[in-house]
Amino acid sequence: MNVASQFAAFLLCMCSVSAAVAQSDNHVVPLLSTRDSCGSDSFCVTRNYKNELDFKDLAAELWHYTTGRKVSKRIDTGEVINTRLRISAVPAAGYSLATGLAGLVAANALFRTNVDANTSTMVTSFTYTVRNQIILPLLSSIWTGDNKYNIVTDWRYVKFPSYTYGLGGYTKVSDGYEITYSAIRLHSTLLRMIRHNMYAGIGYNMDYFYNIDEINPPPGKVTDFERYELSKIVNKNEFASGITFNFLYDNRTNPINPEKGNFFNVIYRTNVTSLGNNYSWRSLVVDARKYIPFPHNSENVLAFWTYDWFTVTGQAPYLMMPNTGGDPFSNTGRGYILGRFRGNNMAYVEGEYRFGLTNNGLLGGVVFANAESVTEQASGKFETVAPGWGAGVRLKLDKFSRTNVALDYGFGLNGSGGLFVNIGEVF
Repeated sequence: MNVASQFAAFLLCMCSVSAAVAQSDNHVVPLLSTRDSCGSDSFCVTRNYKNELDFKDLAAELWHYTTGRKVSKRIDTGEVINTRLRISAVPAAGYSLATGLAGLVAANALFRTNVDANTSTMVTSFTYTVRNQIILPLLSSIWTGDNKYNIVTDWRYVKFPSYTYGLGGYTKVSDGYEITYSAIRLHSTLLRMIRHNMYAGIGYNMDYFYNIDEINPPPGKVTDFERYELSKIVNKNEFASGITFNFLYDNRTNPINPEKGNFFNVIYRTNVTSLGNNYSWRSLVVDARKYIPFPHNSENVLAFWTYDWFTVTGQAPYLMMPNTGGDPFSNTGRGYILGRFRGNNMAYVEGEYRFGLTNNGLLGGVVFANAESVTEQASGKFETVAPGWGAGVRLKLDKFSRTNVALDYGFGLNGSGGLFVNIGEVF
């Protein structure tokens, strides 16, 4: 889960902010400069930034209006980043269905190992919610000077009371009850460029859930959690340790807010007993996205996403099974709460149309629709489909990186729905 993206809805101050970084995939994406935006196979849009407006411009104008002090002209922050370390900090507040109201402090650091390298990033935050949830991530993406290697880490601590609804697609909202746990995630991956825009690599993933407890489960009934975990959970703990094999193709011009391009990521994870697991299991994740300018000569975009998550052999621990919002940035299933559907396998598709609302680029809009399905425990088959749909608005936070504050309202079946907030696009 990208905490800064998931919860930071309303920025309370912009002190020391030199660049905005958003995560929209497993990769911690670099902030692209304008000079990086017109490669030989890229879709290039010539921009007149003087005619564009973003939140920082509004803040500068407000500062000038209230204090009478002039603000120096903004330039492309991506363009001026060389090998210097640039650190930003943002206190913020936000909201999601899973957390309710949340307060956080987020910080990021950006640098290049040399002037020709991609921008390396380190992102962290501390989040506390009204539901006594704590989330502390450290995400990084370090590029070598020749861009041949990329070291990606996703380390997190969470204390996350949430709801579970059982297994399969036939569960009801009324089946939900609270389950509490603390967790530590240590995921690291080394990627090597094998050709232009294409990478392959190996990694190590460790997930440890502890102090797992059901709060007020349905009385007189054996829950799916109890039935599934009866022979697997040890002292209210779940542990998984696995080697990952990774393949990545990414030719998007700007991963923060793509205008055109393709993204294809495959992660195969093997968890064997020799790595400390109580039993062996293997999983496969396929994450594919496509972005099409529509109309062709406009900045409006048709975006498509599929996120398919399979348990190849064995059985994953309950809290690590494929589930709604269980992708790294908790963005699948707009229209449903985190963990609403859970099963051994999940298929997910989504489409979104992104369009401008103002000529200065400050405001935009989206309409979206998605569908998800999880397999049933008894048959092992996909038997149900849960659609979601909705619309949202975009506020341009930074015009140079094209980072938006995304505010969406999603609907699902049987009265499901709610507000979904991100910094950066959902995918």
